[in-house]
Amino acid sequence: MAQQSDNPADPFKKALAEATKVMADDPELTVSYTVDPAGVSGDSMRLPQVSRRMTRDEVLLARGTADALALHRRYHDNGTHARYAPPGDMARELYEAMETARCEAMGARDMPGTAGNIDAKISHEATRRGYGQIRDKSEAPLPVAAGYLIRHLATGRPLPPEAANVMNLWRDYMDKQAGETLENLDKVLSDQSAFARLARQMISDLGYADQLGDDPDQMDEEAEDDGQQDGQDEEEQPDSTGNDEDQGEEADASPEQSQDETMDPSQAQVSMDEAADQEMGDETEMPEGEAPLEPPPPAPISEADPDYKVFNTDHDEEILAEDLAEPAELERLRAYLDQQLEPLKGAVSRLANKLQRRLQAQQNRSWEFDLEEGILDAGRLARVVANPTTPLSFKVEKDTEFRDTVVTLLLDNSGSMRGRPISIAAICADVLARTLERCNVKVEILGFTTRAWKGGQARETWLNEGREQQPGRLNDLRHIIYKGADAPWRRTRDNLGLMMKEGLLKENIDGEALEWAHRRMVGRPEARKILMVISDGAPVDDSTLSVNPANYLEKHLRDVIAMVQKRRQVELLAIGIGHDVTRYYDRAVTITDVEQLAGAMTEQLASLFDSDPRARARVMGIKRSA
Repeated sequence: MAQQSDNPADPFKKALAEATKVMADDPELTVSYTVDPAGVSGDSMRLPQVSRRMTRDEVLLARGTADALALHRRYHDNGTHARYAPPGDMARELYEAMETARCEAMGARDMPGTAGNIDAKISHEATRRGYGQIRDKSEAPLPVAAGYLIRHLATGRPLPPEAANVMNLWRDYMDKQAGETLENLDKVLSDQSAFARLARQMISDLGYADQLGDDPDQMDEEAEDDGQQDGQDEEEQPDSTGNDEDQGEEADASPEQSQDETMDPSQAQVSMDEAADQEMGDETEMPEGEAPLEPPPPAPISEADPDYKVFNTDHDEEILAEDLAEPAELERLRAYLDQQLEPLKGAVSRLANKLQRRLQAQQNRSWEFDLEEGILDAGRLARVVANPTTPLSFKVEKDTEFRDTVVTLLLDNSGSMRGRPISIAAICADVLARTLERCNVKVEILGFTTRAWKGGQARETWLNEGREQQPGRLNDLRHIIYKGADAPWRRTRDNLGLMMKEGLLKENIDGEALEWAHRRMVGRPEARKILMVISDGAPVDDSTLSVNPANYLEKHLRDVIAMVQKRRQVELLAIGIGHDVTRYYDRAVTITDVEQLAGAMTEQLASLFDSDPRARARVMGIKRSA
C-alpha cells in the first residue's frame, strides 16, 4: 500500500492535474507544479506552485492557469495557426493574443465553469503587471487590449477591473477602426481558419496591414491558377513532327554549333579532348591511389555541445538597440524608466556608493619605505630618538597593479519578464553600469530574446520542408546590443528604455545567448572579465520544446555554463529576478523587488565582485566547494 503524503496540497494537485488532462482531451499530458513560468512544452504542462498553505490566491491562479492552457491545447491547431500567422512583430502579437482569447472564450461557452477560473488568472496577471495604474493608452499594450476585447465580446462577461482598464483605454479606437469586422465574431469563433482571417482583417483595420505578409488564401488560389495554366500550356504545345520542329532546331542552333560543323573532323576531335581535360581539371593529374579531398564538416553550432542543433539560422539577428526604435521613442521610453527610478533614488545612490567603495577597495595601496624624501614615516621616529645620528625615514604611497576589468551584463528580454521584472532588470543594469564606469571598469550591456512568438520564419521553413523530427532550435534569435564596452554611458543611456517597448519581449533561449556573450568577452583585451546574467529562470521557447525533448534548451544552458566555468577565461555571475537561479549558476543572488536594493541586497550585489571566495561565501551563504 502506497504511503500517504503528508502534504495537504497533494490531493488538490492530483485532482487538478486529472481534470486538466480531461479538459485538454489529452490523457498523455504530464502536469507539474513549478516556480518557473507556466506553459506547455510538448506533452508537459507547467502550472504555478501550490504551497502547503493552499491560499485562496494560489488555488485560483493554479485553476485559472490550468484551464487556460488546457483550453488552448483543446481548441488550437498549430498548423492552422502557423498558416495565417503574420511575420511582423506587432501584428504577430495581436494575432497571438486574439487566438488565446478565442480558445478561452470557446471554453467559457462549452464549459462555463472555466470562465470564473480564467477571470482569476487574468486578474492576477493584470495586477502583477500594474495595468490598473495605467492612465494613458500609449502605456497600455494594444495586443493585450485586443485579446481582452475579443474575450469580452465573445463571452459577454465583464473583465476584472485591472484588465478592463487596459481594454477601455483602447476601446474607442478599436471600435472605430475595427467595429464592422468584429460584428462577425460570433460566426467565426468555432472555426479557427475563419477566425484567423478575421484576426488578420482586424490587424489591418488597426493600422498594421504592412506587417501581415502575403495572404495565404490568395497564394493558394494563385498556385491553383498556375497549375491550371500549366496544364493548358502542355495541351497547346506544337506537334513533335513537321516543319515546326525543323524551324525550331535551326533557330536554336548556336554560333558554336555552326563553327563545329565547318571544322575538320580531326580538329573537332582534338578540341573535344582538350575540353574534356579542362573539365576534369586536377582530377586528370591526381596520382593513383589518392582519393579526392572531401570538404571539411561544418563547424558545430555550439562549442559547449556539438550535438546541439539549430534548424535554420538565416533569420537570426544581432542588432543595435538604436536600430529597433527611433531616437524620439527611445527618449520617451527612457523617461518612462526614469519615472520608475524616481522613488528609489536614495536606494540607488546607496547601492552605487557601496559598489564603488567595494570595487575601489580592491585597488589596495602599498608604501615604499626608507626613502630620502616623501612623507615622514612616524613609525620610525623612535629610532631617531634612540639614536640621533640615524637619518629621518620617509615613505611614498604607490598603487598596486590593478588588472583592467570589463563587465558584460546579459539581460533576459523574454515575455515572462514583462512588467515589474523587466523594470528591475533595467534598473539593475543602469545602476551597475553607471557605478562600474565611475571605477574605470568598462561595461557592455546585451539583451536576448526571439524575433517572434512560438517560432518565426525558421518554423515556417520547417513546416514547408516536411517537419523534420527533432529539428533542434526552431525560432529566430534576436540578440540586442544596448551598450558596447567601449561606448560611454552618457551616449547610450536612452537605449535601456527599449526594454519598456511593448512587443519587444518574447521567448528566451539562454544557452545560445550566454555562448554569444562569452565569445564577445573572450576577444576583449582586458585582463579580468566578468559576465553577469540577469534572468528570471529557465529557458523557454514553445516552438522548440514542442518538437524536441522537454529539457532540450535547459540541457544546453547547463552545458554552456559548464564550458564557461571550465575554461576560466570569464567569471560567471547571475542575478535572479523573482526566481532562484542557483540551480544553474554557482555564484548568484535573487532579487524579488527593487526596494531590496537598499538593504541586504546591496551587500550581496557588491559581494558578487569580491574575488575572495571566503568573503563572498559569508555574504551570500554559499558553502565553499571542496
